[in-house]
Amino acid sequence: MTNTPLTLYLAAPRGFCAGVDRAIKIVEIALEKWGAPVYVRHEIVHNKFVVDGLRDKGAVFVEELSECPDDRPVIFSAHGVPKSVPSAAQARNMIYVDATCPLVSKVHIEAQRHADAGLQIIMIGHAGHPETVGTMGQLPDGDVLLVETPDDVAGVAVRDEAQLAYVTQTTLSVDDTADIVAALQARFPAIIGPHKEDICYATTNRQEAVKAMAPKCDAMLVVGAPNSSNSKRLVEVGARAGCAYAQLVQRAEDIDWRALDGIGSIGITAGASAPEVLINEVIDAFKARYDVTTELVETAQENVEFKVPRVLRQPA
Repeated sequence: MTNTPLTLYLAAPRGFCAGVDRAIKIVEIALEKWGAPVYVRHEIVHNKFVVDGLRDKGAVFVEELSECPDDRPVIFSAHGVPKSVPSAAQARNMIYVDATCPLVSKVHIEAQRHADAGLQIIMIGHAGHPETVGTMGQLPDGDVLLVETPDDVAGVAVRDEAQLAYVTQTTLSVDDTADIVAALQARFPAIIGPHKEDICYATTNRQEAVKAMAPKCDAMLVVGAPNSSNSKRLVEVGARAGCAYAQLVQRAEDIDWRALDGIGSIGITAGASAPEVLINEVIDAFKARYDVTTELVETAQENVEFKVPRVLRQPA
């Protein structure tokens, strides 16, 4: 019996971005340099497979600095941390390495610069997400106001409408963020935006590839973790761009084959913290069930690379 034919559209770019790649390298190099255990505050990136792999090598993942001993190195996750965290590490004379993505650090610097100029900051982001917590924690409580939707803009209470700036979480939907920015500009015409878009190149590129791929597909799978903001946004972008069924899966074992019954084409992409090995696992699962023809949907090429911090490039 021959397998049913299936066209598999593969989005490019997909998977790891430069910030995630750097963060994982930081943990691996720290383990080589200082030996195990090395402590990591919060998941280094939002992917269980990656975190489990690093844990097997000797990384210990904790939620708070208070869970770390003074005499072992600690690494701060790619999402960034409030200023109080490195301050507390310094007060305890700890060795710490900041794995914050440089594009998130750019937003932190931007927020500080606006505050130094006397502006109050409005942040577009998701409440409770580590990146949002880290960015808002660059400034004293109350200096950064959070909005999540265009509707939130109407209720935000600012000190001075003429003294405002906005920043955004780097992993948001480009289209949703544009709607919120429009609402902010309509209510606060003097509000100052970023010199360059805060949403990172990798988030934007992955969303553009999904927009190009979605109309061709009967269904679409995004390989990524349920707590990964950029992965969840890819599902939403796919559905909005015309794909009838868009689903997030962590691994091949999570695929709902009954929901895919009768499809003739599938689109596959992955969030910025999903390794290629998991994408290949999903592709192989389709090849085992269908007669697969693969087509690449490429909308951009990425060659960004971020160096690891100097402390890791120096001998122990």
